[in-house]
Amino acid sequence: MAKTTRDPSRQAADSKQDTTASADPASIHRPLLDVDAHVTGVLSGDRSVLAQTITLVESNASAHQKKAQAVLKQLLPHAGNALRVGITGVPGVGKSTFVDALGTMLTGQGHQVAVLAIDPSSSITGGSILGDKTRMERLACDPNAFIRPSPTGGALGGVAKKSRETLIVCEAAGFDVVFVETVGVGQSEITVRSMVDFFLLLMLPGAGDALQGIKRGVMELADALVVNKADGDNAHRAGVAKAELDRALPYLQPATRGWKTGAHTCSSLEETGIAEIWAVIRAFEEKTKKSQIFFERRKAQSLEWLHSMIDVHLRADFYENDAVRKRFSQIEHSVVAGDLPVTVAIERLFAAYRGR
Repeated sequence: MAKTTRDPSRQAADSKQDTTASADPASIHRPLLDVDAHVTGVLSGDRSVLAQTITLVESNASAHQKKAQAVLKQLLPHAGNALRVGITGVPGVGKSTFVDALGTMLTGQGHQVAVLAIDPSSSITGGSILGDKTRMERLACDPNAFIRPSPTGGALGGVAKKSRETLIVCEAAGFDVVFVETVGVGQSEITVRSMVDFFLLLMLPGAGDALQGIKRGVMELADALVVNKADGDNAHRAGVAKAELDRALPYLQPATRGWKTGAHTCSSLEETGIAEIWAVIRAFEEKTKKSQIFFERRKAQSLEWLHSMIDVHLRADFYENDAVRKRFSQIEHSVVAGDLPVTVAIERLFAAYRGR
């Protein structure tokens, strides 16, 4: 993986100015940059411009979207060189602490690390916690790291709608390792699996706890299963959990062709086992690149992204259609009242959408 060296004075200034980049949509009201300024700033590693560019990409305003696409088109040729690692696990498993420990180790080795931390948005208020800055204390102050908390905005599975675009921006800015930390609920694991090269599932220690609440389908998405918090009184329990996983893995479908998913233990708090986990990730990268599976997956992910964006745009176009809007309320009322079958309602709405 290529590493980008930035001017130390710029790194220090950027870290003081905007290390974690507030996800507050109000930041879009800073002095507006033109497309070239966004592109030049991102490519030079300017953290302030990087933050503004991501905010631009995440904006749902039509004017911002058009500008964002022009920026992304120019940044795309400079992206794709990072190793993308997805990390998931149930709430409380220690995802952010794990990323903080691993990311700090990597920046100490000269890597540039970006973290896309996907935060849950309330389905009632639309608000999100965006607390990863406080949970990644060292990375938040590291000039060679960039943390971007992103609200899901109600996107399926708890994954931000613009996460893929944000990933491209970070790669173009020179980050050679990008972590995507998920909420760890619902279908977010499937979505993140479609964005990353290596997918890691963090699990809790304890007899039986390793499999508790973890669906077989989620385990089959993972390239590595890691029992975290293997320290103190939990060390023995973590070993038992690993043994259970070792017995279960032969019966599961491997997530990546030609790669054998393994179970491991680590302590993010004591930073034991962290280097070994990174060695596993690098071994995966080397093996899959040699077999071309790495690149095949990237191509498949691009096509999946295309199809998912078609779904998003068609949905938006449907609901914004004037004819659909005029009839929607009445048809909706008829469905709720039980006067109109849903199948007939769909036919009428799509007839209106098609102008029939």
